[in-house]
Amino acid sequence: MKCQDRAYGQVEITEPVILDLLNSPELQRLKEISQAGYYEPYYPGTNHSRYEHSLGDCLLLNKFGATIEEQIAGLIHDVSHSAFSHAVDYALFEGSEKEHNHQDNYFEEFVLNSGIPKILKKYGFDVNYVIDETNFPLQETELPDLCADRIDYSLRGLLAYKVAGLDKVKELLENLTVQNKKWVFKNFDSAYEYAKLFEVLNKDYYSAITTAVMFRRVGDYLKYALGQKYIIKDDLYTTDKEVIDKINKHLTEDQKLETLWKRMNNGSGYESTPDNYDVNVFVKSRIVDPLCQHKGEIKRVSDIEPSWKDIVKRESEPKGYFIKFSD
Repeated sequence: MKCQDRAYGQVEITEPVILDLLNSPELQRLKEISQAGYYEPYYPGTNHSRYEHSLGDCLLLNKFGATIEEQIAGLIHDVSHSAFSHAVDYALFEGSEKEHNHQDNYFEEFVLNSGIPKILKKYGFDVNYVIDETNFPLQETELPDLCADRIDYSLRGLLAYKVAGLDKVKELLENLTVQNKKWVFKNFDSAYEYAKLFEVLNKDYYSAITTAVMFRRVGDYLKYALGQKYIIKDDLYTTDKEVIDKINKHLTEDQKLETLWKRMNNGSGYESTPDNYDVNVFVKSRIVDPLCQHKGEIKRVSDIEPSWKDIVKRESEPKGYFIKFSD
């Protein structure tokens, strides 16, 4: 299989287990799941899928010599995402606006009840080993450390949101290495530049007020549809379009649903008003503090640039917004 990846260029995939997983219904479904929720009305032209990111995660791990088990872990790490990705954290009681962790909490159950274990068994892999992220420090670590998941979605985000071009992404990749199962930049300048670009993504996209509004509006639409039994929870594990199509059969008969749908598709129609607001919305905030080679040692960016410590502390806290809808 040959693919043209926006971050890594043309890549040929020959590993049978990876090919089988890519062709599975679980991975194919992710082609119709927006990586960032429901971005088009709010950030036009930036849509990219969970499938693209999942494949990219796997390609990144392969590029840097990770084991095949870790590549598999990277490939399947997002299969438990619902329609509209993290918007589900604003629709289900078990979701968390501040942590965006519903998908992570549901991951093991989802995989074990899918067709993935059968594929892994076919090639001699233990599904319980593969789904235990503690076995794969390159694939998954806690913030503010780097991991393949975080690196891929940020590099992909730089391109999708036009924060940086392909030349910059290639330069960052060329200055990235793996040492002792940790991601390490070859020099401070590259590490610091990447960290600051990640901060831009977080402020302008990941935790911006516009994103908080998008999550709240999609969450309200989904929650109302669930309450009216227009959909059931299992429907959330189809695709974005299938969920919309099923809910919107009821538009003409339900004025409140129509209002929520129109609001969800309005990229404006809100303001931040702490003294007079409709909702207080939280959104997860992300920041990184990369390791890098510096004067013969491996240091964090914040060890070399002390001001970064304050930024990491501040940006690690969830963002909260008081929002008044005017639509």
